[in-house]
Formats: sequence, structure tokens, C-alpha cells
Amino acid sequence: MEQLTGVDTSFLTMEGPTTVGHITGVLVIDPSTSPEPWTFERYRRHLLSRIDNLKPLTRRIVEVPFGLDRPYWADATDFDIDYHLRHVAVPGDGSRDAVAELVSRIHSRPLDRQKPLWESYVVEGLQDGRIGILTKIHHAAIDGISGVELLQTLVDLDPEVPVPEDPPPFQPGDLTSPDDVLQRALMTLALSPVRMARAAIALGKTLPVLGDLLTAAGPTSTGSESTMDLISSPRLSAPSTPFNKAIGPHRRWAYASVPLDEVKAVKNAVGLTVNDVVLGIVGGVLRRWLEENGGIPERPLAAMVPLSVRKEGQENAVGNFVSGTVATLATHLDDPIARLEAVHDGMRVAKESHNAIPADMLTDLTQVAPPAVSALAARLIASTKLADRVGLPFNVVVSNVPGPPIPLYLAGAKIEANFPVSAIVDGVGLNITVQSTNGMLDFGFVSDRDQVPDLWTMADSVAVELADLMVATGVTEARKPAKKKAAAKKARPKKKPAQKKAAAKKARPKKKPAQKKPAQKK
Repeated sequence: MEQLTGVDTSFLTMEGPTTVGHITGVLVIDPSTSPEPWTFERYRRHLLSRIDNLKPLTRRIVEVPFGLDRPYWADATDFDIDYHLRHVAVPGDGSRDAVAELVSRIHSRPLDRQKPLWESYVVEGLQDGRIGILTKIHHAAIDGISGVELLQTLVDLDPEVPVPEDPPPFQPGDLTSPDDVLQRALMTLALSPVRMARAAIALGKTLPVLGDLLTAAGPTSTGSESTMDLISSPRLSAPSTPFNKAIGPHRRWAYASVPLDEVKAVKNAVGLTVNDVVLGIVGGVLRRWLEENGGIPERPLAAMVPLSVRKEGQENAVGNFVSGTVATLATHLDDPIARLEAVHDGMRVAKESHNAIPADMLTDLTQVAPPAVSALAARLIASTKLADRVGLPFNVVVSNVPGPPIPLYLAGAKIEANFPVSAIVDGVGLNITVQSTNGMLDFGFVSDRDQVPDLWTMADSVAVELADLMVATGVTEARKPAKKKAAAKKARPKKKPAQKKAAAKKARPKKKPAQKKPAQKK
């Protein structure tokens, strides 16, 4: 058995009638590269052949009685891969709207807590003969980095790697005893004062830099405010937008891809980072959307940016090793270069403040309250729609997860894209997660279905914003307003009817003279 951390447990306690705690990924694969026909059964055999190295897929949650302590991971003694694997098809012509609708509905449904917390769908019917692999797995089991590591266990560098015809079944460990779980919980309760003291010490170390962290997203800080002034200041509440309210149970999803080389070209032109450019693109996308949906707030929107706190030796550890910082998206600035520089400056201040906070602070704080109390608090916030009345320090979650920069193959099929589908919560009804895949940046936009009904306009703006940045930084020339052909056609004088007739006669191919038939002999 392995106990969940406080951060892992928070992704369980956040779930309710309108909120799910799992994350989803949609791989788009090309089956034509497979050495044999790529089928659902082939994927099943491939998955079974590697299941022993995929811990998050074979363990289930064991709750502590009465929610007295954080739950445990234990091997599922009744593991049934056929429960977790599903086979579906996109209706109609496999358009992106149909794909997104199917993904949204599957993502909106919660996972069964009595089973290992994952499902995988083979989605047929995509355009151009492509196949989708939709996999949803609970955030309590993985974060962005461990999700990439999980994928690396499943993929190969060569499409010719054979798939076993008859892989051995999964062999679970010993059955978990309820008495053992209860005894561990009682020991944890006895150590609660120690945990609380550790959390208090961590919070004490954090207070001197907490103000800098929370105000890193704001352009109006004077630098002379006390910590308490900053904490109580209304400036810490991000400006209100249509997607900063209590959410409903249904989701909307849209996706987009842009070449990573183009993002790097912008990055090199201004001497910033890829993450700065990603945030700059997101800032431009949201500014463009807000301009058409109620207006751009005077104060800039802020993003919560997850940061990995994995230490040396935790590279393959299961669970969440994440913290977060708040950074400006500079949506109040019209100039794309000025916006990019403001984003960079905000991230620099945010990272400096974040580095001054103990890496284990979030873990220590989240391990103080028993899960029963955390779950009650989450239900109270949802039922009272507190998010409609109290603003958070950020408007949106923006996560950038680096992936392998080389071609990868899943059971012989080449992976062409990896689109994320992340989680949203009350007060933050929009999540934008970016995953790099084989030379492309794949964007996944997730929103509450009713708060952002035109989510595709955001996704379609990604390429437009990148193109504007490329022009502004001198990477490419500005687009000309009209094509030369169209302009030349417009300038060409109209022909008179007689001229048209003559031109048509001239263009008509000449008929060959009819050949005389040879005379027949009488």
C-alpha cells in the first residue's frame, strides 16, 4: 500500500455534482504505419503486455473509515482490463466538431471509485483514416510530468516493435486488510500535532514572500505594501470574466496545433522562453475573445501556472509533485510585443517568489486537514455558489507540459498529436493546457459548457496570435491585404460582347478535317 499525499487527495475531495478530478488526453494516431492492421484487439494486447509497468492503471483507492485520514493506493485484486477499455466511433463525417462533442461528453462523466481510476477509448471514424485514443485518468494518480512518463512506457521509437499475441495476465499483490488501513489511520491521527506544527512552520516561512507571489500578476503594486495589506487588498482578486463563476456539470472542448519551430523563432527573436511565448499567445487569445464578449477589463487577466517541484530521485514517482504561481497575461496591452515583455517580467517575479517558498509547503499544508473535512468544505463551496461572490487571484489555469520531440509509435501507429483535456473548478471555468508533440504545440481548451459557448473561437485564434507575434518580432513579413491574382483580375478591363465572342472563338480548338472513307469495292 502507498498513501496518497495531501495534494493527491485534494483532487479526490474536489469532486462533486459539477466537478470531476480526472484529466484526459486525446492521441491522434496514423494506423497506416503499423506493420499489421491496427485494431482494437491489437491495442488491448499491447496494453496488457506492458501493464506491469503501469502502476496507476492497476491500483485502486482504499478509503480510510469515516475519512479520518488520507486514502491509500492498493493493487486491484479484481483487475479487469475489458472494463477499462472501450470502443466507440465519431458520428457523421468525423469533423472536428463531432470529435470535440464526443470527447466533451466522455470527459464530463466521473470515474468509478471502486475500480482503478482510468478508462481508455479507441475512437474510430476520424477524418483521413486517423484513429483517436482517448484516455482519462484521475489527477490523484498523475500530474503532467508523470503523465508523460506513463505515455513513454506505452510507446516505442520504432513501429516494427512486435505486439505479443498472448500477453500474460496481470498478477496483483496481496489483498489489503481493512484493519491494517484503520491502524495506519490511528497512528496518523496520533501524529497530527506534529503535522500541524510542520504546516505552521512552513506557512511562517512563506508569509514574507506571499505578497510578492500573489501580486506578481498585477501591474499596480508599489512595492511598499505590507504582507497583510497585500493579502487584504481587493487588487488581489482577478478581474471578473464570463468564465469566472460557479460551473455546471457539462464541459466543452476545443483544440488547436501550431508548429513548435515558429514558437521558438519568436522566442529567439526576443530572447525569452517558449513558456513566455505560450502565455503571450494565450493573453492575446483571451484579449481577442473578451473584446467580442463584454469588453476587455482595465486590469489584466491572471493565470495560475502549475510548476513541477519534483526533486532528484522522484523522476518516476507516481502522484503529484506540483506547485503553482500566478502570472499576468497582460490582456490590457494591445501591442503584442509589449504584452510578451509584460508576461516575461511577471513570470520572472513570480518564479523568484515561488523559489523563495519551501518546496514542501503545499504538501505540508494539504496534509493537515482530514479528507472528510476537505470534502465537506468543497461541497459547501459548490452548494453556496461562493465562486459567484468571491473572486480568486487568477482567471484561468495555463499549463505547458513538455513532451518528447521525436516521432513515437503506439503499437506501430505513429502519434501525430496529443491534445490535453484538463479539469476546471468553481470560479475558474476555463483551462488551457499545452503539450508539445513531435515538433508541434497541441493546445487543449476546456470550459464550462454554458460559460464559453464559442470555445472554438479561442482555439482558432491561437494560430492568428502566433502569426501576429511572428510579424511583430520580424520573423515573417506582414501579410498583404489582397492577393496579386485577385488585384490583377479586378484591374483587368471588361470585354465587350463582341470581344468575348471573338475570344471564345479563338480559344475553341480547331477541328481536324474529316478523313474520306475509302471507297468500298462493288
